[in-house]
Amino acid sequence: MKIGIPKEIEKDETRVAVIPAMVPQLTKNEHEVFVESGAGAKAFFPDAEYEKAGAKLVKDVEKLYGEADVVIKFQAPQRNTKLGKHELDMMKEGAALISSLPPRVHKEVMPTLLKKRVTSFAMEYLPRITKAQSMDVMSSMSTVAGYKAVLIAADHLAKFFPLLMTAAGTIPPATVLILGAGVAGLQAIATAKRLGAKVSAFDPRPVVREQVESLGAQFIEMEVPEDVETAGGYAKEQSEDFLNRERDVIGAQLPKVDALITTAQIFGKTSPLLVTKKMLESMKPGSVVVDLAVAEGGNCELSKPNQVVEHKGITIYGVVNLARTLPIHASQMHSKNVTTFFNHVFQGPEGKLDFDEEITKGTCITHNGEIVHPMVKQNF
Repeated sequence: MKIGIPKEIEKDETRVAVIPAMVPQLTKNEHEVFVESGAGAKAFFPDAEYEKAGAKLVKDVEKLYGEADVVIKFQAPQRNTKLGKHELDMMKEGAALISSLPPRVHKEVMPTLLKKRVTSFAMEYLPRITKAQSMDVMSSMSTVAGYKAVLIAADHLAKFFPLLMTAAGTIPPATVLILGAGVAGLQAIATAKRLGAKVSAFDPRPVVREQVESLGAQFIEMEVPEDVETAGGYAKEQSEDFLNRERDVIGAQLPKVDALITTAQIFGKTSPLLVTKKMLESMKPGSVVVDLAVAEGGNCELSKPNQVVEHKGITIYGVVNLARTLPIHASQMHSKNVTTFFNHVFQGPEGKLDFDEEITKGTCITHNGEIVHPMVKQNF
C-alpha cells in the first residue's frame, strides 16, 4: 500500500504524524511511504532524514492525497485555505485515514468521509485495554501537556517552587494543587514534585489514590457515588449537586494554594466547571491557575483559550494543545503510537482489516460509506 504523510496545516501546529525513525516500521511489510516536503520541518525533522529512512518526498500535496491508500495525520482533516480545498476532498475514494477525529469535528467531516467511502480511524476512540497502551496517542499527548503545564505555572508564579535555604533564611516550597489524576494530572504531579513543590491532588475517583500517593502527593478525598467512571476508566459526567460538592472540597484548599493546575475532562462533553470566580478570589494574590481543559469549556470560570487573564492578582492561563510546544518528543511519541496502530490494524503487505478485532472495531468511525462506530452513529 501507499502511505501518505502530509504536512499539518492547522494554525500553529508544529508536529508531524510520523518521524523518520519510524518510516522503516511502515515499509517493512512492503508498503511505500510518501511524505510531503517540509512535513517535519517545524518539528526539526528535515526532508533528508525521511529520504535516508526510505520515504519518498512529494511536493504536490494534492498528488500525495490523491494516490495514498492510507493517510496518516496528526490533526483532523480541514480546509486547506491555500489550495481552496478540504483535505478530505483531495483523498481518493475508498482510501483510509488515521488521525484525530474528535466529536466536535464530526459535523464538518462526516458527509465527505461517507461520500468518498473513506475508512476512517479516530485515535480518540482507542479502547483502554492493555494491548492498546502502546498505541495510545491521547495518553502520550496528555503526558506532554501535564509536564509543560507545570513549567508554565512555575514561569508565571511570583515565587520559587522548591524549598530553599538562603542567606536570607529558609524559603518554604510552593503549594501546588492538581485537579484530575488522569495521565496529564499524574505527569503534572510528578513534574511539580521534581521542581520541589508541595503537591496535592483531587480526583473524585478513589481508584487513583494509590497512583497519586505513589508520586509523593497528598490525595484530597471526598465522598463519592460508585459510578464516577465509565467502564473504560474515564471520568463520567456528574450532576450539578455532585459538582457543587466537588467545588466545596476544592474551595477549602484554594486559600493555601500557590499554583492550581486543572486537567479534568469528560470525553465528548463540556469540561466540568470546578473553579468559580468566587472560588478564585479566595486564592492569594500572585497565585497562578493553568487550565488544560479550556478547549472544551474549561474547569475555571475565567479561563479563555490561549489567553492570560489577570483577576484581582490571580493569573489564569487557559492553554490549548500544549503538546505542540514540544514538537520533537510529541512527534516522536505520536509516531511510535500511530505506527504500532497501523501495523496492528493493517496486517501484512495487503493491509487486511479485521473488523471483529477489538482495536479495529473500537477506532473505526466510517467504512464503505457508512458510520460504523455505535457511539458516533448514535450521536451524529
